[in-house]
Amino acid sequence: MAKYKIPRGTYDILPSESYKWQYVQNTFRKVARLYNFKEIVTPIFESSDLFERSVGDSSDIVEKEMYKFNDKKGRTFALRPEGTASVVRSVVENNLDLDANSTKLYYMGPMFRYDRPQKGRYRQFYQYGVEYFGSDNALIDAQTIALADTFLRQLGLKNYKLEINSIGNATCAKDYDSALINFFKPHFNELCSDCQRRLEKNPKRVLDCKNKTCKSIAKEAPSMLDYLDEECSTHFENLQKYLTQMKIDFVVNPTIVRGLDYYTKTAFEFIDSNLGAQSTLIGGGRYDGLVKQIGGRDVAGIGFAGGFERLLLSLEAEEIKIPNNDKPDVYLVTLGEKAETISAELLMKLRADNISTEFHPDKKTMKAQMKAANRSDARFVILLGDNEIEQNKFNLKNMETGEQELVDFQEMVRIIFQ
Repeated sequence: MAKYKIPRGTYDILPSESYKWQYVQNTFRKVARLYNFKEIVTPIFESSDLFERSVGDSSDIVEKEMYKFNDKKGRTFALRPEGTASVVRSVVENNLDLDANSTKLYYMGPMFRYDRPQKGRYRQFYQYGVEYFGSDNALIDAQTIALADTFLRQLGLKNYKLEINSIGNATCAKDYDSALINFFKPHFNELCSDCQRRLEKNPKRVLDCKNKTCKSIAKEAPSMLDYLDEECSTHFENLQKYLTQMKIDFVVNPTIVRGLDYYTKTAFEFIDSNLGAQSTLIGGGRYDGLVKQIGGRDVAGIGFAGGFERLLLSLEAEEIKIPNNDKPDVYLVTLGEKAETISAELLMKLRADNISTEFHPDKKTMKAQMKAANRSDARFVILLGDNEIEQNKFNLKNMETGEQELVDFQEMVRIIFQ
């Protein structure tokens, strides 16, 4: 029995699964580059004040879920619970908001939230996301949503839907907040303690509560769409127009508010009904005041984030097979002392030609080596014995077809790369 066990809410990505992660990450990188986004990598911990200020002190993340700690100088840090705040901090600190055109960034990495572990939800989880700075045009919203849609489609996913909403700006949100307070006050004693506290501070947070009673009451709450001012209403109409032109199907869901305080105007979610309670594959929206709030210029922004864990669950639910490219190209089987002696040089030559090669010097018999070759799933086996060495040739066996042929080194490389 192991002396140490992995912390609750975390998991190991084992070799039997890691190739799947590599595949979805590489696909995301490829799609992000199609849209000309550049990668940014930020630290996994920041000043806790950064998240409290940007995410919102009434959000579940700040109230319940952040991993906070003090360093030896008494400074308070937090493991990052989400990616946007760190990216915005970097944009401001490194003057990326001064770009004359726009700043388009994508990221991937671990996030941390102290939450009850369940299927698709962990305490250390892995997110991918994009952030676009420099325009408040609704076409940019549509293009950001299109990037997410392109990513899901390139993975082969089909059983998801896009839901969109507008949560207004600071001006029209005041009227909506007042309407929510008036609506929820008669139900005050029925609300959970968290929502009772949030009602005066940030009433939209009540709409995002997972408590069954609160959710039931919130179903009859007024819609933000009825309180949009002319600017927000026009922006939302234009977003719908662009999505329609781009042939991206969507439904309007007035209950989407997202779980973070920095959102304005556009909010959207990609939902997979196969995933049960944790059904959101990707969520995002516009946050036009966030850069200024963190100390930068008044630069508009929009982005999204998704979890790799749920993405892999969705791929599994749709029975989409992920190609395993982690298998070696060849397995070297040596017969006799001469072959084993020159194997070190041969292995170096093969790898210098970008041929992934496996070999096990402790297995002496051909039977044991061929058994290991089969287990490795190598595409080819190189059989090297005294006869092959005398002829300066290699016996190359195709493990899929069973065909063997005696070839020189260059011909062997050509066949492997066919």
